[in-house]
Amino acid sequence: MTDAPVPILMYHAVASAPNDATRDLSVAPEAFAEQMALIGDLGLTPVTTAGLAAHWRRGGPLPARPVLITFDDGYEGVHRHALPVLARHGFPATLFVSTGWIKGAYDTGGGLDTMLDWPQVRDLADTGVEIGGHSHTHPQLDQLDDAALRAELGHSTDIITAELGTPPVSFAYPYGYSSRRVRQAVRAAGYGQALAVGNGLARRRQGPYALRRVTVRRDTGVEEFERLLKGRAIARNFARDRALTKGYALVRRARQVRRKAISSRV
Repeated sequence: MTDAPVPILMYHAVASAPNDATRDLSVAPEAFAEQMALIGDLGLTPVTTAGLAAHWRRGGPLPARPVLITFDDGYEGVHRHALPVLARHGFPATLFVSTGWIKGAYDTGGGLDTMLDWPQVRDLADTGVEIGGHSHTHPQLDQLDDAALRAELGHSTDIITAELGTPPVSFAYPYGYSSRRVRQAVRAAGYGQALAVGNGLARRRQGPYALRRVTVRRDTGVEEFERLLKGRAIARNFARDRALTKGYALVRRARQVRRKAISSRV
């Protein structure tokens, strides 16, 4: 079995008029439709997150030219705009929901724009979209203590299970942040695989709890999108993102050290 790379596309909102908080990571409905048409024209085979992980776990061959279409958070446009396009092409996808952002009984009010409600989430699930976990309130999981981390994962998992009737098996880290401790907690919560960001192609050797994705933004043109699908010039396209990520990682590590020092004195 080869370790052939697989593009995992990370979407957020699909909206004609997103607000300022989601604009950069939103995609216009027309652009999304064009991108899905290109996937079909290129002969790629969309699979779910669970499907990819199952193929790699069993050691079997992947479908021809696989690609993953994933959405984070749970924005209403995934149902309004993305679902009809996916259905028209017969494409499966994965939606990772932050349960405290979905409209309904568990809503914490933290959603950044118009969010899905649970009937819409169930409708997505019924049409072949895999529903995965994305925590409850969308925190930086690696900044939480053990109890808070378990609560975020457990509450989210319980809500999805109650609403859909089956437990989620795939997870995506909010903001893409994880650590060995977070990955172990995600596994202990019952998830079989988890997605980061990394802005690179996914490979089996990354391990089932640290699979990379590439970000699709509002300014991702069709030519750049085709390069992402083919794994070309990804490092150049996301060079600024990598630099910012490295700088912020130093800040976050310093915060963790400071918190540990403070807690040890208490």
